Amino acid sequence: MTSIAVSISGGEAKHLPISTSVLDALKELVSGKQRKQAVAVRCNGSIVDLSTSLQEDATLELIPAASEQGLHILRHSAAHIMAQAVKELYGQEVKVAIGPAIEDGYYYDFDRPTAFTPDDFEAIEEKMAAIVKAALPFSRREVPIAEAIDFFSKQNETYKVALIKDLATNGAESVSLYQQGNFIDLCRGPHVPDTSWLKTFKLLRVAGSYWRGDEKNPMLTRIYGTAFFDQKELKQYLERLEEAKRRDHRKLGKELKLFTIQDEIGPGLPLWQPRGAQLRRLIEDYWKDAHYKNGYQLICTPHIARQDLWKTSGHLDFYAENMYSAMSIDEVAYQLKPMNCPFHIGIYKAEPHSYREFPIRWCELGTVYRYERAGALHGLMRVRGFTQDDAHIFCRLDQLEEEIFNIIDLNLQVLQTFGFSEYDVYLSTRPAKYVGSDAHWELATQALQQAMDKKGLAYSVDPGEGVFYGPKIDIKIKDQLGRSWQCSTIQVDFNLPERFGMCYTGQDGAEHQPIMIHRALMGSLERFIGVLIEQYAGAFPLWLAPEQARIMNITDSQAAYCSQVLAELRQAGLRVEGDLRNEKLNYKIREAQLMKTPYMLIAGDREMEEGTITVRKRSGENLPPMSPQDFLAMVRQECEEKAV
Repeated sequence: MTSIAVSISGGEAKHLPISTSVLDALKELVSGKQRKQAVAVRCNGSIVDLSTSLQEDATLELIPAASEQGLHILRHSAAHIMAQAVKELYGQEVKVAIGPAIEDGYYYDFDRPTAFTPDDFEAIEEKMAAIVKAALPFSRREVPIAEAIDFFSKQNETYKVALIKDLATNGAESVSLYQQGNFIDLCRGPHVPDTSWLKTFKLLRVAGSYWRGDEKNPMLTRIYGTAFFDQKELKQYLERLEEAKRRDHRKLGKELKLFTIQDEIGPGLPLWQPRGAQLRRLIEDYWKDAHYKNGYQLICTPHIARQDLWKTSGHLDFYAENMYSAMSIDEVAYQLKPMNCPFHIGIYKAEPHSYREFPIRWCELGTVYRYERAGALHGLMRVRGFTQDDAHIFCRLDQLEEEIFNIIDLNLQVLQTFGFSEYDVYLSTRPAKYVGSDAHWELATQALQQAMDKKGLAYSVDPGEGVFYGPKIDIKIKDQLGRSWQCSTIQVDFNLPERFGMCYTGQDGAEHQPIMIHRALMGSLERFIGVLIEQYAGAFPLWLAPEQARIMNITDSQAAYCSQVLAELRQAGLRVEGDLRNEKLNYKIREAQLMKTPYMLIAGDREMEEGTITVRKRSGENLPPMSPQDFLAMVRQECEEKAV
């Protein structure tokens, strides 16, 4: 065969000489403008470089620079360019590990006797700019495993050698190497045609990272960066980063006196201060009311259980690394609960059940404890002790679809109440390690899939990300900055009812096994509150604000009047504080604004004489003077509407 048939997806094929490069094929098949926008192609379904030599008939699909995949390829190439810059600057004192593209950029892990700091960024960026200017081609070649090990061993790149040996263990006979200039890296690719494509980039931060995520391995320095095809996009991204810093819940949590995390108490164990506890109470009260209206009953369970319970549930077989060590009580092993599910099953089994009782809907704000590595802890977003807004529904097979419908409706209602209207939905399927029969897994997965299809919910499949006992729907909410947060989950489970021998008496008088649905709408109160803080930059809607109003006097002569108004408003249920200090009014207003207080109530001699208050919003807008009763009515209406 001397020629091959090559076409653009959906177009007419052309016969070209075998070994024609993708780039040369594109010159025959598409316009110059289209070709210049292509960073790579999908060839017969696989993404390859433009320099790839075609050896068989091929259907090509262009990957433009403006696409998500095109940006991913650029960022992967940027990681290689950064690694080249680091090696050229610091030579043999640095070993390279891995450097992938990630959602918002890229990183590379380095082993260096002296860890990198942001002070090194200027020199690295200058070297990267020189490499970009040189327009060095990215070239790919396949080499046998032995040759690759020999090459990287001579370079003293021990991490690359370890990676290649892993590939060999998994059956690989060869690996691909990429080279730009004198820098050669182990990589599957693809990459941009040459280094000049990287025109807009920025190094962002450094972090420590254990090799392969194992604390027993060496600590590496991870340098994060980002890259775009357009300078304007980079500028917008950096502005979003600055806004994210301003909204950081850890910073605002401290400034607004919501929560504190202290080493002497323990990392990942938040302490809720009065304002934060008030915020939690408001969320919990809304959650309980919403569940009661939707046919749920509240239950409450302990924090520990006999270790045997976790053996029966399967957690010790599939989840032990996330559980805390056992404790001995009366010579019996107990463990802190990582989940609430077995306790709810225990309540179910406390008495017999009939098919007439279903569906049974039980909910609990249950605090659980899971081990997280110290490096993974992050404010309220990832902690070791947290409260799940948990619920379990026990139902018959003929009720399953309707119950999933109901959960989805309640889920979206709750999210929208808190101001989240954008989200991504995922169907997470069976993981590599699981319990239960394949038939039950198939049935559970189909139930979730069909419910979303009938609801018209757009979703993506997340292969292998289900929990060990069942598939699930995950809803990731998007905040004001477009960031995604995993909160809601719905899981269909045939397996735990079987493992615990759950049953009910059917219409036929025989025993049957119920279906169990696990679900959490907020995920955990801790993470959800962390997201809320960042969503609103600490300026919560009035109905959620820990402090709704602050009354302040102008001079000492109005102190008694302000105290009287304060008492009346508190008695009426308003969350109001008083600032009656002998300080300048502007100073007190400024302090209330820093605490994101929605309303400032000001009283001078005129207000005291007329029995009114002057109302100032945290935005700076002044409302006309009004009576405390009129203000209370206005606030109640705003809270009733739950405006966000």
